[in-house]
Amino acid sequence: MGERMSLETRRELVRVIGERYRSSTVSERVRILDEFVAATGYHRKHAIRLLAATAKTPALREPRLRVYDAAVREVLIVLWEASDRVCGKRLKPLIPVLLEALERHGHLHPEGELRARLLGVSAASIDRLLAPTRAAVRGRVRRPTTPSVRRAVAVRTFSDWNDPPPGFTEADLVAHGGGSATGSYVHTLTITDIASGWTECAALAVRDSSLVVQGVTKLRGVLPFRLLGLDTDNGSEFLNETMLAYCQEQSIEFTRSRPYRKNDQAWVEQKNGAVVRRLVGYERLEGLKAAEALTHLYASARLFVNFFQPSFKLASKTRVGAKVQKRYHAPATPCARLLALDNVPAPVKERLRDVAATLDPIRLLDEIRAAQQHLARIAAGELSQVIPTSDAGLEQFLQGLASAWRDGEVRPTHRAQPKPRRHWRTRKDPFVDSWPLVCAWLTAEPDRTAKEILHRLQRETPGQFTDGQARTLQRRVKAWRREAVRSLIFAEPDAHAENALGPPQNGKEAGPTLG
Repeated sequence: MGERMSLETRRELVRVIGERYRSSTVSERVRILDEFVAATGYHRKHAIRLLAATAKTPALREPRLRVYDAAVREVLIVLWEASDRVCGKRLKPLIPVLLEALERHGHLHPEGELRARLLGVSAASIDRLLAPTRAAVRGRVRRPTTPSVRRAVAVRTFSDWNDPPPGFTEADLVAHGGGSATGSYVHTLTITDIASGWTECAALAVRDSSLVVQGVTKLRGVLPFRLLGLDTDNGSEFLNETMLAYCQEQSIEFTRSRPYRKNDQAWVEQKNGAVVRRLVGYERLEGLKAAEALTHLYASARLFVNFFQPSFKLASKTRVGAKVQKRYHAPATPCARLLALDNVPAPVKERLRDVAATLDPIRLLDEIRAAQQHLARIAAGELSQVIPTSDAGLEQFLQGLASAWRDGEVRPTHRAQPKPRRHWRTRKDPFVDSWPLVCAWLTAEPDRTAKEILHRLQRETPGQFTDGQARTLQRRVKAWRREAVRSLIFAEPDAHAENALGPPQNGKEAGPTLG
């Protein structure tokens, strides 16, 4: 009945029943209210506000008519594009000029009421009408963390760990964007155990909350202990409904650090540099091929890092005035720390000992270098594939370890790209005008040294040459002799050192002779 009742009927009903409602007792008001709600279909609270309203307070308000319809919005979009997408405050005074110009050239023909509404629209209304269009141009804005999720996740600081048992971890993402945040690129999900320093990494093709949950599920399967706690930063890839529901379902204590306090996650931040960046470097990685190569690298690196890489662990930190004194435990591998803990079950320790007995650190390091080589080629845009390690290749790798230091950087992901050889001069050649004379002197007396020739030039042209230009002349004379010897060895017809080297053109020196 309430849905079929017109607006005028509802107003009349509110006026008649309202007077009787306001002058009735409490029990009578309850009965009147029940009848009114049943007749109109209004919510009970809304009905109370309507019936209790005085005559001065309007019970029902006429709906506001829309002034600017879809036609106005469409014309505004054209004007906005024609103005090179300026803001509403700048577009408002430009509308009369644009309308006249577009009408003059036959592009637009708004007439009558439409033209009047375009000329009378305010800057605020322009921005409001163009807001959906601007949002579509900018693309979908990343959804911020909802306040309900943020409130549901407790805050844990650096000092709140209090020596937890194995299983309480910190997680973080490492971006492999190569210094640029544009486009999509590979990320590394890093999980570090607080008690032992055990670190696991997973490659994610893109930054996505569902992929983060899948990465956590994958790393839970390879951890030697049960995942009891997960502490993350305040990024939307972690603080979302999906991750919160996953941790609640798996009985994982989900906590977060304080915003803009990276020291709250010092354990995993240290591993981001000591493990991820040390293995992968800082080049840009994008696409499924790079993610697969990174996964292959982490498969070998996880065993090498956790079984053969000792690390320090902070024991205490005290502040004396402005100085902070830190004390560390003796360096140990994550595996050794787990074996030394009393709260680690015996089956877990036995399994760790069995795995450690089968590992060959040289073979693991060889596999890491091969995976790094594969990853470096993919980052450089080359086609590559991982070559399986053989016994012959392993023996060759072992023999090369003794002299690998001579080659400098051994990690392929950290080798600097070779710089192109400079073939241009950085300054004008001081001997460009005198070089034909010098060539004549050298042809007559080939045994003359560059220093003697420089002194002769200083005597014949006082003030033009200085003693500091001797090294430049020595390089030029050396190149002249090299070309002269070449012409003699290969017996080139009519070859002469002066012609072979050629006089410098426009201050540029031919060949490798650089000033």
